[in-house]
Amino acid sequence: MLQKRVLRQMEFDSGVAPTFLEETRNVRESEWVVNEIPPCLLDRRVEITGPPTRKGVVNALNSGAKVFMADFEDSLCPTFPQLLDGQRNLRDAVHRSIDFEDSKSGKQYNLKEDAAILFVRPRGLHLEESHVVVNSESVSGSLFDFGLFFFHNALTLSARGEGPFFYLPKLENYLEARWWNDVFLFSQAYLGMSSGNVRATVLIETFPMVFQINETLYELREHSGGCNSGRWDYVFSLIKTFRESRDSIPSGLSFNDLQIDFSNLVFC
Repeated sequence: MLQKRVLRQMEFDSGVAPTFLEETRNVRESEWVVNEIPPCLLDRRVEITGPPTRKGVVNALNSGAKVFMADFEDSLCPTFPQLLDGQRNLRDAVHRSIDFEDSKSGKQYNLKEDAAILFVRPRGLHLEESHVVVNSESVSGSLFDFGLFFFHNALTLSARGEGPFFYLPKLENYLEARWWNDVFLFSQAYLGMSSGNVRATVLIETFPMVFQINETLYELREHSGGCNSGRWDYVFSLIKTFRESRDSIPSGLSFNDLQIDFSNLVFC
């Protein structure tokens, strides 16, 4: 999949423009639906995010927001101790045993009963975890972050009807969504869970994925939690995609210049 990204970028560099794929026309033009959304995900009007530090997790889950996305990607410096500490904090939060005492003020933080719904965002597919090696190769950072959280928390969350739920960042091709779906199926079977417990919200934040939203939802239709637009990474991806085409990105372009009607689009 990573090699496919490289080859696709070479096509863009040579002047080939991203467009809708002919190979998936049948998906875009046929009738299908994703599985029904779990009741706890029907109201996601306020979502907050941050790194899975202990105090941060308690405060975020207690904030009154509908969803807290614990972020192992953009907002966490992925040192190995911080990654493990983050996993430990989330495990304690899921099992309702997390607390925190501020060493300066002495204030005690405990988890409320009506805590926010927890989502976890693993690192992107392009990142490795060099501290864990399998067959002489570093494992995927995506699988490390997902696997630890899933193994320790999936059964507990499933029993409460709360997932586990994930955000998937930086996807560039619908086949990457298919791969994630395979990961979900394998992981649920490994723990003896029914398929469909996992729900994943895909961040549409790379320019090529704009043309493959239907395909992405189709591949994850049993495990879909919707899509979300990631605007800042999208801007970066736009520049990266057209880096060899100076005519494609006008200088001085601002969002005010983009006459786009978003009134008929719904992102959850």
